[in-house]
Amino acid sequence: MQQVLKNYSGIILVLVGITVGSIIGIVAPEIVAYIKPLGDIFLNLLFVSVVPLVFFAVANSIASLEQDSKFGKILLIMSFTFLFFILTAAVFTIGAVYIFPVSSISGSKEIIAETAQEENWGDRIVSFFTVGEFTELFSRKNMLALLIFAFLTGFATRKAGENGKPFRIFIASGYEVMKELLLMIMKIAPIGLGAYFAYQVATLGPQLFGFYAKPLGLYYIAGIVYFFVFFTLYAFMANGQTGIKSFWKNAVYPTLTALSTCSSFATMPTNLVAASKIGIPSSVANLVIPIGTTLHKNGSSMSSIIKIYIAFQIIGRDFFEPSNLLLALAITVFVSIVAGGIPNGGYIGEMLMISVYSLPQEAIPAVIIIGTLVDPLATVLNAVGDIVAAMFVGRFVKV
Repeated sequence: MQQVLKNYSGIILVLVGITVGSIIGIVAPEIVAYIKPLGDIFLNLLFVSVVPLVFFAVANSIASLEQDSKFGKILLIMSFTFLFFILTAAVFTIGAVYIFPVSSISGSKEIIAETAQEENWGDRIVSFFTVGEFTELFSRKNMLALLIFAFLTGFATRKAGENGKPFRIFIASGYEVMKELLLMIMKIAPIGLGAYFAYQVATLGPQLFGFYAKPLGLYYIAGIVYFFVFFTLYAFMANGQTGIKSFWKNAVYPTLTALSTCSSFATMPTNLVAASKIGIPSSVANLVIPIGTTLHKNGSSMSSIIKIYIAFQIIGRDFFEPSNLLLALAITVFVSIVAGGIPNGGYIGEMLMISVYSLPQEAIPAVIIIGTLVDPLATVLNAVGDIVAAMFVGRFVKV
């Protein structure tokens, strides 16, 4: 019994914190504003720690790989895995809305959507991949640019040979230090996650039973089925029965973190710890999980399909027309890649959806509201999906 308590004490404390937070959010929502700063402090500590962790983890992985071909193989298998998972989630959701159609949905004109600032595509592409100032690089708003810089730094370290050895040691040491820092921050997770969960329950809870109950119910049911069935299947494909046991034994903490914070970035540290306990090679996990946080999103894939479907319901058009379905899959892949790993990061994708389908503006509030309300489960699917993706990649790459 003592061994069980020792192994699961962190999870038990987090569950206690979340339970207490949920009760506060339900019975005393008026005091949530006073305890939410505790959650914000915890989240901010995670955010400022995750950015250097990503840099050191990716740069160290590339610098320490023995063979160039290994890196190429990891990237190739990772890309295939991400695309396969994203499309599987989208096709599964299309099947769900076809079998369980949602009717009697209409737009809400009382809610005004914020529209994205006008910016040409050339500028967007430049800002998506690069930044103009070094200081802007270390921001979670510019994660793809940071990943690219980390890649280049890792390659440069390898090419420097013996002259680059001190810097290689610095990168490896920096990664270990950042891991320890994050473990220290996670000690206050029960308080931080509990406070944030109280906020989630108090603010989102009442809306779940209103106007959007049907599409939200469909998403949450389909998402939970996907979470348990497909993640189990992926873990089995990665390492058989052993893979299933090790995945579910170590996926609890990341799941609770994602559910509480609605942030893939905040979940990344627990993902890396879980990956280490599962036995995924660090050279694989340190690439797949940070990159997956930005480019791989099962939950966003599913919510994208739901939002497109609901928008079509609002305006009375046939979502299941083949050309509309193909466009939906293309948009889903794009949205899953572009949407940031921060709460409510899918607005660019939603505006793209409205633009591509030439949908009227009355559809915008509906898709934005749905995007906000599905965020907790979507983040769980996004973040925890990175662990099983790393297992999947590790299955085919022997490092």
